[in-house]
Amino acid sequence: MKVRTSCVGLRNLLQGLSYSVRYYSKHSWLQTACIYSKINPKQCCILDCSGGTCTHRTLPPGSILPWRCFSCKEGTKTPSKRKQNASITSDRLYKNLLKSEQENWNSISARYKAMTKRIKEKLEELHDKYAFNLESPRIRVGENVYFEENGCIFLSKADDVHEENCDVLFSTEDLGFSDAFIQRIRISPDQRYMAISLKSENSEEATCIVMKLGHFPVVEKVIPSVFSFEWAANDVLYYTSQKNLKCQNVFMTTFTNQKHTKLVYTEQDARFFVDIHCTKDRRFLTINSNSKTTSEVWLVDCRHPFKSPALVQVRTKGVIYHIEHRNDELYILTTYGEPAEYKLMKAPVAASGKENWQLVYALEKKTKLVDMEMFSEHCVMFLKNAGHLYLNVISFVSHSVQSIKLPTWACEFELESQPEHTTSTCYFQLTSPVHPPKRFAYSFKENNLIEQAVQEVPIITNCHTTRLLAKSKDETLVPITVFHNMNSKELHRKPLLVHVYGAYGIDLNMSFKEDKLMLIEEGWILAYCHVRGGGELGLSWHKDGCRHNKLKGLHDLKACITLLHELGFSQPKYTALAAASAGGVLAGALCNTAPELVRAMVLQAPFVDVLNTMMKTHLPLTIEEQEEWGNPLADEKCMKYIKSYCPYQNIKPQCYPSVFITAYENDQRVPLTGVLRYVQKLRKAALDHTSRTSEKGNWIPNIILDIRASGSHCDSSWEDSLNEVARHLAFLNKELEVCHLQHHSKPCK
Repeated sequence: MKVRTSCVGLRNLLQGLSYSVRYYSKHSWLQTACIYSKINPKQCCILDCSGGTCTHRTLPPGSILPWRCFSCKEGTKTPSKRKQNASITSDRLYKNLLKSEQENWNSISARYKAMTKRIKEKLEELHDKYAFNLESPRIRVGENVYFEENGCIFLSKADDVHEENCDVLFSTEDLGFSDAFIQRIRISPDQRYMAISLKSENSEEATCIVMKLGHFPVVEKVIPSVFSFEWAANDVLYYTSQKNLKCQNVFMTTFTNQKHTKLVYTEQDARFFVDIHCTKDRRFLTINSNSKTTSEVWLVDCRHPFKSPALVQVRTKGVIYHIEHRNDELYILTTYGEPAEYKLMKAPVAASGKENWQLVYALEKKTKLVDMEMFSEHCVMFLKNAGHLYLNVISFVSHSVQSIKLPTWACEFELESQPEHTTSTCYFQLTSPVHPPKRFAYSFKENNLIEQAVQEVPIITNCHTTRLLAKSKDETLVPITVFHNMNSKELHRKPLLVHVYGAYGIDLNMSFKEDKLMLIEEGWILAYCHVRGGGELGLSWHKDGCRHNKLKGLHDLKACITLLHELGFSQPKYTALAAASAGGVLAGALCNTAPELVRAMVLQAPFVDVLNTMMKTHLPLTIEEQEEWGNPLADEKCMKYIKSYCPYQNIKPQCYPSVFITAYENDQRVPLTGVLRYVQKLRKAALDHTSRTSEKGNWIPNIILDIRASGSHCDSSWEDSLNEVARHLAFLNKELEVCHLQHHSKPCK
């Protein structure tokens, strides 16, 4: 699920996913992600820093959330001697098991070496062909443009962005950060300072570097463990600190005469995650405290950055809201009112309580709001409905709404950086798993969509996109997006790769990937199953697939694969399933309940031990994750329900598909111990089944675990990602005997 994202719009507040679940390429920028979670309200503290000393005011707490990812760090309590001995024994067993799996992979990997090499070469070729299409966005401030390439940040004039005319402001290598990549860039309003976040692929925490710009840029300050940050004024930076995957404190730091740093906000409810956002017109910074179902926003007036933040609306259970600003009015994107889907409302800044919220625009039923951008006279909404993408433009001048259906091949938007809220054009890119990004623009003056001809990358014309609806167990219609080569014959004999996620209200990632295009060119069929628990059909689609509804996602997945086979898209012996992170829950559950539907499965950092993980409250994310999975410690029915679908709990002796799992030693979100237990139990069950059935030629699945010492749950370098994808595809080619299918000859050696 590696996604390239830009630091714009409210997308970070809309997708309901945690910053942890997104994946980023080596040179992409991390936008703030919204972190949801929920529990009994405690108290949060606002610290009044307008004077020389801070005073505390006690107020009720706030809300919004993240996806599947638990930390594997233990608590720091001193155990008893008996517990210490048990811990030592457990640690020894863990290390022995880890060593055994690493040795096992080393002995097995040779069989995939030649095919992995071929796939890597092909992917590198495709990457070089389309890499120019994936350049980092430009940040325009006045007449200057800032951009990042290859670990360097450049400055140029807006009308002369040529390499020879650019100044280098920052270099990760020159300053000793060669193992880190740049996530985010923020330029102060007067362009005297630049704040950058750097992150290595083996760490969840980022470091913020503040540079003083000029003829000779110098490092002004280094701030460790930072998640989000924004400039409130020319020399005033607000930032959130991150510890154990949580953000609960907001600090303010200044850089002129009286340099100082102060704590201005503390969230005391463990279910809530705090981040910072800047309104489009730079009038306010918003401090957003979010759980999965509830949110609360505090405003920092950028004209008076030392004043205490002001509360917009006290958190109300079940109400999510986010703030933009225009012409002295707050524009509130919220779930307040019925139905509980997103609506755009407005209220005066001085009277921002929800009793004063007035409806501006409401989304249609089963519509997903992907992103929103506010301009001086327009609001642009990027929407998904029935698998198609739409651009809705709300005019504040004519009080009208124009809806534009985007090209049918498009599956994802990427909104480009729009620093000027007075601009007359909105730029964005469209993409799909098999179509490289193509640039478009919407002109507010002309009221039309313009296809940019800058990039001469043709839309892939030999790939057919089909949108299907599968009828689930309860008659609910579940969308499927299918891609296949139009020249393919005998589709029932072609290999099929099915993708699933179904958690946290997150859509399946359908942006361009070189490996997807390669598979299409080699005759594969790709299918994306938009099951409940994800967000493709709005907030209700997620709600209908979480907690006590988790099994609905499993029923949806079964219905999707069954329909594909019935319609002649491949057949079980040529079908594979791919999933990552929380998608491992449904993939693992399918293998336990309907293993006959697939021949092989590839999992990346999979969450396969739900019950044991949700019972360990010392893990940093367990409490906030209760909103997604439930609390088995407090509710016996919940415990039984989780146990009914948990992949690890339901392994039994039967004929399983082959499984290739990639896991990370330093993964703080999906504990490696759970993955190790799962693999051991799965292998034993498969062997037990084989020993009990003496049928001639009985098939024994390959259960492979590849543990990576580098990389983490969220980030991988291009090189690591390339190797990982190549290994997965080599495994699938072997298991599905793709060479045999393509050439009608002997199976691949």
